[in-house]
Amino acid sequence: MRLLLSPKWMAWHVLTLGAMVTCGWLAAWQWGRAGSAMGSALNIGYGLQWPLFALFFGIMWWRFLRLEINDLRAAQAVEEAAGDPPASVPAAGAPERAATDQVTAERTSGTQPAAERTTAGPVTAERAAGGPATAVAERATAPATAAPAPRPSPFTARPAGVTAPPPADPQLRAYNKELARLAAQHEEATP
Repeated sequence: MRLLLSPKWMAWHVLTLGAMVTCGWLAAWQWGRAGSAMGSALNIGYGLQWPLFALFFGIMWWRFLRLEINDLRAAQAVEEAAGDPPASVPAAGAPERAATDQVTAERTSGTQPAAERTTAGPVTAERAAGGPATAVAERATAPATAAPAPRPSPFTARPAGVTAPPPADPQLRAYNKELARLAAQHEEATP
């Protein structure tokens, strides 16, 4: 109930209600216009369309509200899971916590967790010094309940010594090879 009365959601209530009332008024106006001497089938179409827009605004308001409620419940569940449950009652998230503890143990021992081996490659000293593995090292020191750090953006500069895997498409490989040749030729030509 506090969520519904928060300032942000009060503004959303007013905007949604205003949009729905406006759509209702426009539908009534189009129906009135359709019945006049200048009315046409186009006005009837608009008269049917505006209530659908009002319904859309209501459905979106409901969906956004449900999403926020689900986010709050998930955050509350994480907070409750962070506290130690009584020893006699098994925790609801015991398997997930055990898996998280195993990943944390693997990270602190210097090996890469099994869940990340297929995508990130082995953790090496040069990568840990400043490459993508830095995020893995930072996650290793983070508490087990913290959310994983975001992956580095593919649009940033590639760390030194890391090359992209060759593309599977032979035409793309030939194109990239030609681009590299032209770049090398340009480097030689410029003083």
